[in-house]
Amino acid sequence: MKLRLHNYWRSSASHRVRIALGLLGLEYEYVVVDILTSTQKSDAYRAKNPMQQVPALELVDEGRFLTQSLPIIEYLSETHGGALLPKDPYLRARARGLAEIVNSGIQPLQNLSVTRRVKQLGGDDAQWARDFIRHGLEAFAALAADTAGRYCIGDEPTLADVCLVPQIHSARRFGASLDGLDTLVRISDECDALPAFANALPARQPDARAA
Repeated sequence: MKLRLHNYWRSSASHRVRIALGLLGLEYEYVVVDILTSTQKSDAYRAKNPMQQVPALELVDEGRFLTQSLPIIEYLSETHGGALLPKDPYLRARARGLAEIVNSGIQPLQNLSVTRRVKQLGGDDAQWARDFIRHGLEAFAALAADTAGRYCIGDEPTLADVCLVPQIHSARRFGASLDGLDTLVRISDECDALPAFANALPARQPDARAA
């Protein structure tokens, strides 16, 4: 199965999918979608992803596309042994719940399109993002307290870790406080020591830039 990932180096949603591909041992072609220059708004890309967001996963041999990071990750996991979700139904739901705190509760509010709009309206875009990041990570930490082992759900990386790690990196980029979130920081550091996470880091991508 040939895979082509349309993504952007600093997009946390793209970061998640790169991690998942690495954990599943899947090779893929990296295609740059530069959201700073609005490449995602081109007619060609809109045909792949009408929301004009990253990432989009192209299933090259089938001529089909998947959009939105969590469905992409679950598809990859389901078609390659289900390795990113616990087998136990309760823990599987907990992993999805933690992932959704990031996916729907934090990340949309720090998106470039949102922070740009906040700035246009005269607000402090950085403080806006920091407040939502901190609140979401506090909730994540509270819910992970009784499931965490080496990682968010026990001792194997799951969808929850795949979402947490890019969010911790985003928290640092926006200057959000991580004080008191020691377990989350430890888990993120544990993950980043794994090749799949390390190779997915924004700074290691071909379109990375100093900014």
